[in-house]
Amino acid sequence: MQTKLTLRLEDRLIAQAKARAQRRGKSLSQLVADYFVQLDEPRAAAAREPLPPTVASLRGALKGAAVLDEEDWRAHLRAKHG
Repeated sequence: MQTKLTLRLEDRLIAQAKARAQRRGKSLSQLVADYFVQLDEPRAAAAREPLPPTVASLRGALKGAAVLDEEDWRAHLRAKHG
């Protein structure tokens, strides 16, 4: 079942979206529908696709690591380059 959805957006944004839909050979409605489907895809993809072994071995490697900031980086560069 399809239901009508009304959106209020800036004219510029609507024009950009229509142009993008046209470049992709789709209607604006289909472009929006595709976007809505993608909103849940990262979670669904993560749940069904195992990580490659190398990536999986790195999971949690930085847990408990010190939090570094820009000054830490600058100190590292000074020590490295004099």
